[in-house]
Formats: sequence, C-alpha cells, structure tokens
Amino acid sequence: MTSDLFIVPPQRRADIERLLAELTPGQTVALSTHINADGDGCGSEAALAGLLAQKGITAFVVNPTPWPAMFRFLLEEGGIADRSAEGAKALASADRLIVLDISDVRRLGQLADAVRALPKPPLVIDHHLPGDEPPGTIHVTDTLACATGELVYDVACVLGGTLTPPIATAIYTAMLTDTGGFRFANTSPRCHAVAAELLAAGVDPESMYRRIYASVPRGRLALIRDALETLGVDEGYGLSWVDVHNGLLDRHNVTAEDLDGVAEYPRSIEGTRLALLFRDLGHGKVKVSFRSVGDVDSNTLARRFGGGGHARASGALVAGTLEEVRTRVLEEARAFIGRRG
Repeated sequence: MTSDLFIVPPQRRADIERLLAELTPGQTVALSTHINADGDGCGSEAALAGLLAQKGITAFVVNPTPWPAMFRFLLEEGGIADRSAEGAKALASADRLIVLDISDVRRLGQLADAVRALPKPPLVIDHHLPGDEPPGTIHVTDTLACATGELVYDVACVLGGTLTPPIATAIYTAMLTDTGGFRFANTSPRCHAVAAELLAAGVDPESMYRRIYASVPRGRLALIRDALETLGVDEGYGLSWVDVHNGLLDRHNVTAEDLDGVAEYPRSIEGTRLALLFRDLGHGKVKVSFRSVGDVDSNTLARRFGGGGHARASGALVAGTLEEVRTRVLEEARAFIGRRG
C-alpha cells in the first residue's frame, strides 16, 4: 500500500509527458508564479529550476513581485537566477515560460499583458480550481494535489531526476507551507509519503521549521497584536474576522509576507466556519482572505467578488473602503452560510 503512494497518477503522468515534450536541452526557460509569491509558488519554482538544469535546460525566475525574503534561501542554495526586476524583457529572452501555482493569468499582475503577448502560451503546473482566464493550453493540474510542489515532485519522477538536497528542500517548502505544517485538510497520505522521501533526501525538518516559522521579525508580532485588536465574531453564523488597516505594515516595518497565517487566528476560534482577513490596500481597494472550516466552500464565495482559490483558502480584491467591503462581504457570507439552528 505504501509503495503505491509514490506512483504518479496516470492522468498526471500523461499531462507531465505532454508538457515535457515542449522542452528540449539547450533551451532557456522562464519560471513565474502569482503576485506576492508564497512558499508553494517559490518552492515549486526553485525545485523545477533544479530539475530542468539536470536535463540541460537553463531556468531563471521572473516573478511579478519581489521574491519573499523568508524564501531567499531557496534561490541561494539552488543557485537560481532571479530576473524579476527585468520584467517583460526577461520573459522575452526565454524560449518558453512555465507558470506555477496559478489558474488565472490575471494573478501574474504586471506581467499579465506581457504573458498574453508571448508567441507561445505558457506551460502551466498548478493545483487550483480553474480560473476565468487560464494562462496556457498545456496544463499539469490536479486539485487533489496537496500543493503545486507535489506536482513538481511528480515531474521529477517522470523526468527521472535526482532529488538533490536543494530540490528536496524546495519541494518540502512548497508542501509544508501549503498544508499549514501538514495540518490542513489537503494533507493526504501521499503528501506524508512524499515528505518522508524528501526527508530521506536530506531535508532537515527542524531547520525548516526555524527558517519558515521561527525566524520572524519582531514587527510581525506587533502586526498580529494590532490585527487581533480588531477581532469580530458572529457566533450565530460561525464567522470571525480581523482587519489590517492601511499603513500598518509600514508602521511595523514588515511586508505582505508577514500576513501569512494571520487569518488562522480567527479561524481557530471554536465554532468558526469561515474566517476573513480584510487588508486595506488604500486607493479604494481591499484584499480579502477567506479561510473556511468543514463544508464551507470559500472558493465559491470568493468568486462572487471576482476572486478564487481553494475550497478552504481563497482570496479576492474588492473595490471600496475597508468598512464598505467588510459590510458587503459579511452580508454575503451570512447569506452564503445560512444561520445555524
């Protein structure tokens, strides 16, 4: 039974083989992921760059927003070039683009138009539900994968690639972060089996914990404190939420990546079915993070506001003031969930 967990599912294998048929040794490939890249996006990029290098393909990163400082070690240990500052110019210099952890081209932010204009559509590796504007026509996608990093592991299997310590660390980063430290509902038996193989390949779990979860700036704790002061709870509907006011990140000298995990605090409240984080971006825009529990499909709710993501974790960018957006979203959430008896 355990050995079966390492078998690449037939449809994934077929999709990976079709994607790899588009790549040949000697090519230069650009890798990109969504705005405000997370551990899954960064880990998947770093791992894939290492795997492609084993096959004589040069890969570099071109992201729409700067590479997060907390994941900088993936680039350094993998010897991967980050050409994000060159933007569209870097994309144009590549023979092909592969986008990871994205189901909608709009998630590429300022790179979206340049990607749409490429002579060949990008190749896609992703585990999200389909978006309104898929970024390419050749996809390796499976929502059953715990993370895009799991699909990159499958690429390694099909390629016959070697799980070097940097590649194993990158895949582990992707899986660890997207499962909330192997706590969320997407943590499958296969996820644990693959993680075990990554540990055998040289990943140090204690070191990974320190790097990702126990090396935060002091300002992050101040940010969490201020966010929790805004905590709201509607026990009748199982709703909990917090606000992050415009300018709060600058006040505490932190970045958007320090918001990762903040929504877990309201979600941890007993009886909560849906937790929300409202971040005021200024200029009449509010980013809403949806984190659900049980049978509440946060993706369906987020799509009503032009967003999307996973059933348990989604997001949307909504026009309006913080107060206006909070009122609208909470009203829609109450109607969506329905009052409990």
